[in-house]
Amino acid sequence: MLLQKLWAASMKSNTSLFFIFICLAFSFTITSPASGNPESPDPPFLINYLRMEDPITFCGETVPLDNQDIRERFEKEMLLSLWNRPQVILWIKRSNRHFPLIGKMLKDADMPDDLKYIALIESALLPHAGSSKGAIGYWQFTASTGKKYGLTIDEGLDERRSLHASTRAALHCLKEYHGVFNSWTLAAAAYNMGLQGMKTEILAQKTNDYYSLYLPLETQRYILRIAAAKLIISNPEKYGFLFTNEDLYQPYTCERITFKSPERLPVRIVAEAANTSFKVIKDLNPEIRGYYLNEGTYSIFVPAEASEQFHSRYTRLLEQWMSEETEYLYTVKKGDNLSIIADRFNVPLPALFLWNDLEIDEPIHPGDRLLIYPQK
Repeated sequence: MLLQKLWAASMKSNTSLFFIFICLAFSFTITSPASGNPESPDPPFLINYLRMEDPITFCGETVPLDNQDIRERFEKEMLLSLWNRPQVILWIKRSNRHFPLIGKMLKDADMPDDLKYIALIESALLPHAGSSKGAIGYWQFTASTGKKYGLTIDEGLDERRSLHASTRAALHCLKEYHGVFNSWTLAAAAYNMGLQGMKTEILAQKTNDYYSLYLPLETQRYILRIAAAKLIISNPEKYGFLFTNEDLYQPYTCERITFKSPERLPVRIVAEAANTSFKVIKDLNPEIRGYYLNEGTYSIFVPAEASEQFHSRYTRLLEQWMSEETEYLYTVKKGDNLSIIADRFNVPLPALFLWNDLEIDEPIHPGDRLLIYPQK
């Protein structure tokens, strides 16, 4: 009844009252922190989530919650994260799949484990996450920055979407920034706003304390968002997130294999050699763009059970495909266009563009040779 009255009042007044309604509704629907039991009759109170017993740290550097401004901003990030409970559930489930690899790479590089939460905040651990600024992948690299740190980014491959390759590049970048600032907090903030931007603000404001710098609003939130995510995911039960191991997304059971593509090769050939589907190869290797691999050497993941005989199957399928390829070549004649050719061979027009790597507005000319795979 109370919630109904607040809802009616909020609709007639302003957004502030509406926000109060949302927060109150939230407090009635989340798990009690005191009991940790979703069916507990004890009323949960959001304020309990904000009472910190221990210091909050990021990479061993303390978040100064004794500063009232910092505390208010941190509590805002905690409440916003906890309000979006479906997102936190997905964070936790995905982190079980991806954090072991990121954590191992951080350990091998002698870097703080807390840096893994940057990837969580940047992309929610999704390979195809993108931003309005053109950043892509787990660690949200722009094309120029990704190439600077050794990622292959072209029409065939985009290693920003590869967990291993993009993590390697991100660690290289963060270690470089730490060498400049001698602070992981500043290094992470610079990762968000750019190295030169951070150096400029430090020079202009005459301080190298992240929490004392006036920075772009997104960067002011950045470390606090990371610290809030770390706090919740490090102790999910405290915040009402109760999981069994079966609830969590498990790491992929796959192995890395290396092979050579002597020419432009359909990804489906690789999938067949791995005794799996096109989709599985694409899911295990999200850096592969499109339907073909260009000439070159590739190191990709395949299902673990398929790795042993992969190369023998690949050699056989490659030879078969190369011998049959000439059977599917069509020489363009005068008066042809792609629509006419598609109708003649009873294939979808988009398939002609895909098979021949053609742009929508790309013309064809008599004498051109097109790959066409008739429907069987």
